[in-house]
Amino acid sequence: MRVVVVGSGAAGLLTAFRAATRGHDVALVTKADLPESNTRYAQGGVAAVMAEGGPDGDTIDAHVADTLVAGAGLCDADAVRLLCAEGPERVRDLLALGLDLDRVAGPGSDLARGREAAHSAARVLHSHGDATGLSIEIALIDAVRTVPLEVHERTMLRDLVVEPAPCDAAAPHAGAGRRVVGVDVVHADGSSSILRADAVVLATGGAGQLFRHTTNPEVTTGDGVAAALRAGAAVADLEFYQFHPTALAVPGTPLISEAVRGEGAVLRDATGRRFMLDVHPDAELAPRDVVARGIAAAMAAQGGTPVLLDATALGGERLAQRFPGITATLQAHGFDWGTEPVPVTPAAHYWMGGIRTDLSGRTSLPGLFAVGEAACTGVHGANRLASNSLLEALVFGWRAAAAIEDEAWPTTAVGAHVLPTPGHTATVHPAARPAADPGRPGRIAHRVLPPHRGAPHAAAPAVLDRAGLQSLLWEHAGLVRGADGLRHAADVIDGAVRPPRADAFGALEDRNLFELGRALVTAALARTESRGGHARSDFPAPDDAQAASRAWRLPTAALVPATAPATGVLA
Repeated sequence: MRVVVVGSGAAGLLTAFRAATRGHDVALVTKADLPESNTRYAQGGVAAVMAEGGPDGDTIDAHVADTLVAGAGLCDADAVRLLCAEGPERVRDLLALGLDLDRVAGPGSDLARGREAAHSAARVLHSHGDATGLSIEIALIDAVRTVPLEVHERTMLRDLVVEPAPCDAAAPHAGAGRRVVGVDVVHADGSSSILRADAVVLATGGAGQLFRHTTNPEVTTGDGVAAALRAGAAVADLEFYQFHPTALAVPGTPLISEAVRGEGAVLRDATGRRFMLDVHPDAELAPRDVVARGIAAAMAAQGGTPVLLDATALGGERLAQRFPGITATLQAHGFDWGTEPVPVTPAAHYWMGGIRTDLSGRTSLPGLFAVGEAACTGVHGANRLASNSLLEALVFGWRAAAAIEDEAWPTTAVGAHVLPTPGHTATVHPAARPAADPGRPGRIAHRVLPPHRGAPHAAAPAVLDRAGLQSLLWEHAGLVRGADGLRHAADVIDGAVRPPRADAFGALEDRNLFELGRALVTAALARTESRGGHARSDFPAPDDAQAASRAWRLPTAALVPATAPATGVLA
């Protein structure tokens, strides 16, 4: 089978490697150079219970429980169980591929384990202190280079190629109507081409560039999610964005890993007070959404200035040994965190929402898979548990590669076409009572209602560039949202014109960001409660009646409800 994998982070690399080792003809497409992805910047680690009943009595059940608690009632329990149960074996696979994880006392000794926020035990594995993502990226790139596959660097996904599906009753998606048969891509020189495939796997990561402050690299523009949405695939949980509590408060907002607080660092306001003690019983080790909003409140109380991350009790020598990369970054910005607290602020970090999938990466469009941050598997719910993202990439990338065989359909019988790009998504009011979705337990779909009109704000500017969009979403769809601000953001996006860009990649990225920003606003307006990574100032409490995921699809220019199983095409 011909398989095209788009994205070269952990999820994409592992899926491509496994598909190639299973005998498939694989093409790996990546927008930048092969190593450039969110994965390489991941400092925290991989959460996995490598041996149950160790010194602290950790168990897979405990990992499951921690994940469910962090997810604030929206996790898919089956997906979480699978993640935690299969995760240790996927880590062993990486070790076999040459991944060098930190150990207690050198080579051959037990794996060193750290504790991070909302984990009940020390189960987070690291590599070279704070370079876990980079180490995984290197190990997987080395593995990819040992198998026969094509690599298309500096090649960007423009759209999915869709054609009518055959009506063979024996086919797994018989009668579904449409099927993804390839990708339409643009190359760095401006040329374009179509890569046909029996299966397409989107591993394009999140969309941190939606926001003015993000820990993500510039390549994270949601290309796969936007393309899937335009093609009519179901997406889910777009309102849930995780803001990492501790990014260094300098231009570029580089991440300071949660593991630093796991080692004992604390947060202080401008007066030196440990304000998180008054916010949550776990203080600095509360779930990320809680800590991020606690920091935001403390910043607001002191005029918007950053709070301080105080790691001085750990000492400079220990910090340099445990966190060499962070130490170097801080030194480059003039900070000696062994002797002084450093200023931090929340920043957009991870999208819990994405392309809706089943437990093997299948989407609602036959022939299309999604893995990693681009996918919404249900494991993260409303708020991701620290260090579960790399684990998800490994577990579900592995499973997707094994499931590709089920997608075997001829893709050369009829000519392919690229679906036209729709206009902006329509704004919708919250539904009075969402209808049950049989596709996954606990999932609900949202009905479409008339668009909003007349938000009480000034007219939108005629031109809105990417920086303007990022500021707009940071202010009105960031850590805390309200109906007026969200409607204002919707009105601005709907009334704005994007300025032209000379570079083809930048123009495509802008299209994706504007479409995804508008979809995020729509989903955030529809959820009239606060839960996990979605906080509404006008609905500050969770609502038990809304304790379920919401799936959406965009077959034309209006956001409409997803009402069929994730493995079928939505009507």
